[in-house]
Amino acid sequence: MPAILLLAAGSSSRLGRPKQLLRFQGNTLLRRAAETSVMAAAGLPVVVVTGALHQELLPELAGLPITTVHCPAWAEGMGASMKCGLAELEKLQPAWTEVLVLLCDQPHVTPDLLKQFSVVRAATGLPIAASQYSSTTGVPALFGREALPLLLQLPNDAGAGQLLKHRPDLVATVPFPAGVIDVDTEAQYAELLAVPAPVASPGNE
Repeated sequence: MPAILLLAAGSSSRLGRPKQLLRFQGNTLLRRAAETSVMAAAGLPVVVVTGALHQELLPELAGLPITTVHCPAWAEGMGASMKCGLAELEKLQPAWTEVLVLLCDQPHVTPDLLKQFSVVRAATGLPIAASQYSSTTGVPALFGREALPLLLQLPNDAGAGQLLKHRPDLVATVPFPAGVIDVDTEAQYAELLAVPAPVASPGNE
C-alpha cells in the first residue's frame, strides 16, 4: 500500500463552519477520513496536513498513528498544502514509491476503495490512478514517485485535479460513484445526513 496524504487545511469558507468537524455516522469527517487512511496504509506513513484550524483539529487525530503537519501557506490553495505534505513525507520515508492523496469531505471513502488504486496502477503501468465519478476524474488519487515532479510544478492555488485534467494520458481510473458526494455547503451536509449511502464499491455504478 502507498503512503497517504490527507489534506484538511481549508477554512471551510463556503460552509461557514469547519467541515472537518461535521459529524457523520458517529465520527467527525476528519476522524473518519484519518481512521480510514490508517487502515488502508497498513503501517506506511499517513500525513495529515492542517492549516486554518490546526489547534482545533488536533484532538480529532489523537491516538492515531499519523503525522500532522501545519501548512503556513494553506490560504494560497490546495497545491500549497499538498507540497507541504509531500515535503513531510520525504522526511518520514525518503524512499516512498506511491502516495495517495485524499480529502476529508468525501465521507464514502473506504479502506477497500483506497486499496484499489495500487492494484489499478500496477495493472495499467500508468503513473497515476484517480477516482472517476460523474464526469470528473479526481481524488482520491494515487501518484507514483515518477509523477512527483508534476505535482511539485502545480501552482499553489491548484489542486491535483488540474494535473489529472491536463494529463489524462498518465491516468488510470477507479470507479467511485459516491465520490460525487462531498460537503461544501449546509445543503450538501443536510443531504448527506438524509440520503442513504450509495454503493461505493469499485466497479459498481
